[in-house]
Amino acid sequence: MRITDVDRVTVLGAGNMGHGIAEIAALAGYEVRLRDINEEFVRNGYDRVEWSLEKLVEKGQIDDVDAEAALDRLTPLVDLEAAVEGTDVVVEAVPERMEIKKDVYAELERHAPDDAIVASNTSSLSITTLSELTDRPERFCGMHFFNPPVRMQLVEVIAGAHTDPDVLELIEDLAEEFGKTPVRVRKDVPGFIVNRILVPLLNEAAWIVNEGDASIETVDSTAKFDVGLPMGAFELADQIGIDVGYHVLEYLYEELGDAYRPCPLIVEKVEADELGRKSDVGFYDYEDGGATIPSDAGDEAVRRRLLAVMANEVAGLLDQDVADVEAIDEAVTLGAGFPEGPGRLADAAGVDVLLETLRDLYADTDAERYRPRDELVAIAERGGFYAHVGDPNEDDATGSVSETRYETLDVQVTEEGVGRITLDRPHRMNTVTEELLAEFGAAIDALAADESARAVLITGAGDRAFSAGADVQSIAAGGADPVAITELSKTGQETFGKLEAIDMPVVAGIDGYCLGGGMELAAAADVRIAAEGSEFGQTEHNLGIMPGWGGTQRLPRIVGEGRAKEIIFTADRYDAETMAEYGFLNEVTGTAELEDRALSFAADLAAGPPIAQRYTKRAIHAGRTDAEAGLAVESQAFGQLMSTEDVMTGMTAFMSDEEPEFEGK
Repeated sequence: MRITDVDRVTVLGAGNMGHGIAEIAALAGYEVRLRDINEEFVRNGYDRVEWSLEKLVEKGQIDDVDAEAALDRLTPLVDLEAAVEGTDVVVEAVPERMEIKKDVYAELERHAPDDAIVASNTSSLSITTLSELTDRPERFCGMHFFNPPVRMQLVEVIAGAHTDPDVLELIEDLAEEFGKTPVRVRKDVPGFIVNRILVPLLNEAAWIVNEGDASIETVDSTAKFDVGLPMGAFELADQIGIDVGYHVLEYLYEELGDAYRPCPLIVEKVEADELGRKSDVGFYDYEDGGATIPSDAGDEAVRRRLLAVMANEVAGLLDQDVADVEAIDEAVTLGAGFPEGPGRLADAAGVDVLLETLRDLYADTDAERYRPRDELVAIAERGGFYAHVGDPNEDDATGSVSETRYETLDVQVTEEGVGRITLDRPHRMNTVTEELLAEFGAAIDALAADESARAVLITGAGDRAFSAGADVQSIAAGGADPVAITELSKTGQETFGKLEAIDMPVVAGIDGYCLGGGMELAAAADVRIAAEGSEFGQTEHNLGIMPGWGGTQRLPRIVGEGRAKEIIFTADRYDAETMAEYGFLNEVTGTAELEDRALSFAADLAAGPPIAQRYTKRAIHAGRTDAEAGLAVESQAFGQLMSTEDVMTGMTAFMSDEEPEFEGK
């Protein structure tokens, strides 16, 4: 079976995960049957889908026609035979109890087509064990969505011991059809990838407090503001449910041993039914304001301890060949919202330092969770998890822009001579980190040196954002040192300034959010084309800061001082049509047409006369502050251009009524 053969998807279980999976499948155009054990459960799931679709319409993410069509494709059912009749793929999302799944699979086998694929949404149970409860272990795999499925990008695709590789590829294709990012889990290990990293981290946070080494306040301040995680560890435990983390820990403990023994502090909370937000009290009291985490209460020893435990888990996954470090980092950033993956966080802290931290803790406590893995020792000796990756600021041996390795960008040169730079952090709405700034500057330098590149097109990956601005979490993780932040501002100014300095036209193709630093990046382009529905704003004043990457200078030049002050001072958001009226955008196009329009526009510019474009850009920029200087550059360049071969090419083509083919000579 190929992905083109899949028409019907059945989702078993209409709870929080099931109805979300059914919704994204229906939105993707599949006929979907949503089944649960009684009419109340399945009707509630259907109503939740309808409510969610209405919210997507309100937010402008889909229109009424899309919502109605998705509902028309969704059929709620109680009868399992009717639910699986003629189905191609079954996604099982029933409660995480082996006896329940066993009963469901037994009935499923009586009625489902022999060639149907079954994918379990289990978050921790063994895929191999589950597959052996069916008559089709080779057509069984894991398809682990994250909550809520409509919003979360990650899908872990897990191989069982018997899974046919073609099945894994089809399920990965299906996840992509759903608009999600699949990450292959090559081995069926407890916790898969994300839970194997995240749950031991939460357990370690509890052990730190349980042993009196730090307070909850200190641990959460460290995790959120020093490490840069989206929440404090205890805040996150409350969010997902302390009991949920506890049950995963219990499973890990049963399967893998004492290194995963649940901390008594977690056990006490579960026994007291203090489970977090859902019970109004957990590690924080949500009837009394909830989590208030200070930004300046972090502790260096706690930071090293948290990072060391995560690094040890990553090493364990690598040793078992569960996934490579890039896939592990991608899974954790997508599934847990980390600003960077644990491998990169460990490298930034120094794997040798974290290894020494584990050795000291193991010597002091003899606790199995601190025993360094042999693979971590080997990684420290190699220089880090990413020691195999070359410096993104250096071209590879061939000098090819397309073959240079970037972690936060995708950079290519098309046959038409368009150097395409795609901001490639869709899980973080393409927000800008220090790493992305460094890679962006390197990419511009590489394109400037590449003779095949004649124009630049900048876009954002995914369908949500061109760039939603600076990655505040990532930047906050470095502390609030004024000197460091000042240097970061200068770096951003210099990096975006390279777009103005490069001797070729630069086009920004904008789809989705273009906010803060993202709008400052777009302002550095020569031409801006945006999709309908895109949203713009210099929103820094909402955070008590100001534009720091050139926004106070470039925006007034583009829209005028009065409009620029309005945009910056109000920190409001503006639609594409308004920004076109203000002169910020050259063109607004339909969302579906943006990709082709921006690329064709850049290709047209790439076909233009490179020398004339170079001097035209220089003359315009020279005249910004001194009109006489701009006119001088213009006249000198005009004279020099008359001696170029491009002028003869242009004139000959004009006389022959043909399109000129400029060579930049």
